[in-house]
Amino acid sequence: MLKLEVRPEPSRAMSVASPLIALAITVVIGTVLFVLLGKDPLRGLAVFFVEPVKSVYALTELAVKATPLLLIALGLALCFRSNVWNIGAEGQFIVGAIAAGGVAMTASADTGRWIVVAILFAGVAGGMAWAAIVALLRDKANANEILVSLMLVYVAEMLLGYMVYGPWKDPHGYNFPQTKTFEAVTQI
Repeated sequence: MLKLEVRPEPSRAMSVASPLIALAITVVIGTVLFVLLGKDPLRGLAVFFVEPVKSVYALTELAVKATPLLLIALGLALCFRSNVWNIGAEGQFIVGAIAAGGVAMTASADTGRWIVVAILFAGVAGGMAWAAIVALLRDKANANEILVSLMLVYVAEMLLGYMVYGPWKDPHGYNFPQTKTFEAVTQI
């Protein structure tokens, strides 16, 4: 019978080799999938590995997409170190974005630069409030934080969809700031 035992000390070779092995497996599986779909595997892999880093514009786009993920990862690192399994960070990010967007839409052409600080605080508060639901249910109802945080991601996505296709759909009909206001805020 096989028995797994914890190593007394982590292997330095495997700490370097394991990400490389994972990358190699990903490339092999990706290549097979591209071939099965009748696509050029080299072109497909180039889109994933070369396109994001081939120009300054591509690098800035990569940074725009990676920055929120890095912030989420930083917050999750703290959770995981304290043995709190929060896998619903995407929902917290979405609700934070909704809160920040709500504050941003209150800006007008006369609004000063202080609005940026208010937008940031609203985003943080929105994400914290969404995480507080998980914490409250864990502490008061002994609910599993993994399941609750994961399910709240779907609720956050539905809330975003409601806001985008509901109250925030037509700025003119709901008396929100017009396009000129958006241009004024982006110039700040």
